[in-house]
Amino acid sequence: MKYVDEFRDGEKARRIAALIEQEVEADRDYRLMEFCGGHTHAIFRFGLHALMPSNLKYVHGPGCPVCVLPAGRIEAAIQLVEAEKLILCTYADLMRVPAGKRDSLHRAKARGADIRMVYSVNDALAIARNNPEQQVVFFAIGFETTTPPTAVAIQIAQAEGLKNFLVYCNHVQTPPAMSHLLASGEVSINGILGPSHVSTIIGSDAYADCCNNHHIPIVIAGFEPLDVMQSTLLLVRQINAGRCEVENQYSRAVTPDGNRKAQALMANVFEQRPLFEWRGLGALPDSAIQIRSEYADFDAEKRFAITDIATADIKGCICPAVLRGLNDPDECKLFATACTPEEPKGACMVSSEGACAAHYSYGRFKSETGA
Repeated sequence: MKYVDEFRDGEKARRIAALIEQEVEADRDYRLMEFCGGHTHAIFRFGLHALMPSNLKYVHGPGCPVCVLPAGRIEAAIQLVEAEKLILCTYADLMRVPAGKRDSLHRAKARGADIRMVYSVNDALAIARNNPEQQVVFFAIGFETTTPPTAVAIQIAQAEGLKNFLVYCNHVQTPPAMSHLLASGEVSINGILGPSHVSTIIGSDAYADCCNNHHIPIVIAGFEPLDVMQSTLLLVRQINAGRCEVENQYSRAVTPDGNRKAQALMANVFEQRPLFEWRGLGALPDSAIQIRSEYADFDAEKRFAITDIATADIKGCICPAVLRGLNDPDECKLFATACTPEEPKGACMVSSEGACAAHYSYGRFKSETGA
């Protein structure tokens, strides 16, 4: 890849669309889940769904890290920062996600809590160095993509003796969530567009068990429109042939083994968490990680005995169903009325990777039926 324009060429897009139209079978439905929020935004930003045959539908999945974090974990962070009078560092998207009792980190900050937006965990480390008398907690979220930097930050803090730096770990794992979703049988899909950035870390081989156990084809897809379209064509061909394999369209960035150095870092600092609550998916075993005992000094959950809080989503919000692929955002009564990016009622409208934000941002307010 030299220039991004190579992957946004309109003529090539039309040729791939023609191939897809030619190869889909008229008497078969193709329901393809894009597991990554980046793919959701590419599909709607570039209007790819409009180029697809009527019997091919993209189905949203739980691939937005901000969206899958349950409200109770955010409420726990709010209670922590207000009770302990510490500094809480977090990403901008997480600030506006609704927590329990219609609260949010943004509102807690307005009440006087010292909550600071950061661009990376390195910013949180710098804040800890500059405020040695205060406890600084980094609210760590994300899939395998953002986990290695958190591991490095904890190692740096240990090497520097930076005892006032802690991590509230909310990192989750992709393959277990994918397997759970397929095993539940709730949503009808017959192909998956595998995540891009996650796969650069864990590699394409990480999906082999999921593919084999659930007899479903998976294609690791890049984020650009031609990436998504070519991956769609590869899935159509697998479905037509009755094949269930892991294919790697994003070979310019993803290898079968992934990033071994990043994997080693994660294994050194983190261990499997027995159970973790996901928004929409419920409590999933072995689907997240926690900080190893060797680094307990930097674990906010151990230092402050943070407990899980059971909190329901705002009444009427169907984000949990959207994350499971059961509904489209415009099927929610709150969508584009009570719930907008300016006044979000659900996590899927907040995050830049959320399905509701994608539908709203690119004007897809109505379904294809006009309902």
